[in-house]
Amino acid sequence: MRKKFVLKDLLRSLKDTLGITATILPAALWMLGFFVIPLILVVAVSFCTRGEVGDIVYSFTLKNYAKLINPLYISIFIKSMAIALFTTMLCLVFGYPFAFIVAKANKKIKPLLLVLVMLPFWTNSLVRTYAMIVLLRTEGIINTMLRYFGLINEPLQLMYNNTAVMIGMLYMMFPFMVLPLYASIEKLDMRLLEAADDLGAKPLNKFLQVTLPLTKGGILAGSLLVFVPTLGLFFITDLMGGSKVVLMSNLIKNQFLTARDWPFGSAISVILIIVMTAMIALYIRQGGKIDKKAVL
Repeated sequence: MRKKFVLKDLLRSLKDTLGITATILPAALWMLGFFVIPLILVVAVSFCTRGEVGDIVYSFTLKNYAKLINPLYISIFIKSMAIALFTTMLCLVFGYPFAFIVAKANKKIKPLLLVLVMLPFWTNSLVRTYAMIVLLRTEGIINTMLRYFGLINEPLQLMYNNTAVMIGMLYMMFPFMVLPLYASIEKLDMRLLEAADDLGAKPLNKFLQVTLPLTKGGILAGSLLVFVPTLGLFFITDLMGGSKVVLMSNLIKNQFLTARDWPFGSAISVILIIVMTAMIALYIRQGGKIDKKAVL
């Protein structure tokens, strides 16, 4: 009798294991085929040599990484990080109040506000970039309206500079900041804010000591979702920055498509992957659950 129970438990355990395996296996194969293997190939190619006609010579070298020590590439890397950081800060500054308004809005208009946030996702990002160009170019809508009302005599140079790139980045990444902030703010316990009011907290102190710590998870998640993709958005730099703005993203694109130096392009990609991995690790370390007792 006892052997029957043991056998039944083994069969049940085997069935559960097969069920879990059947559930995980497709996702595991997908990640292996389209993420792990390509990543290994990129890392391997980064240690190879460029041939005379742009082919890959499979001979081990560290020259691709040594080239990155060049002050030119260091300045491009610092500029890329600065623009990504500044874009993240702008998205946070403009996105936090907007997300707070949406989260605390009337139930009748909240769905409409959420639709307005997600509306840009319904259009191709390249089309949206060209829409921004129509607005910002010398003969664009903004300059035309400003000149029509006599506010300027000469058109403003809103295109092909760092400002244009950051405007494009802000427009593109704004929803990625708002949605995590909205999810975090909506869960905010309003009784804690009421308690702060009863204790005589000023609005600024209430925000810094109660609201901000309790929405830290949304801030970190939104910042990560903005900062990491911003490092790889090469088409915004190409279209809105022109040849005057060179970042790591379009430098990688040029190495693969124009210079045909795949090993060097792979080396730059590996460096960016390391930076992105470090940012994700920092988020995992800092993005734990907020202790309400610390706030109280």
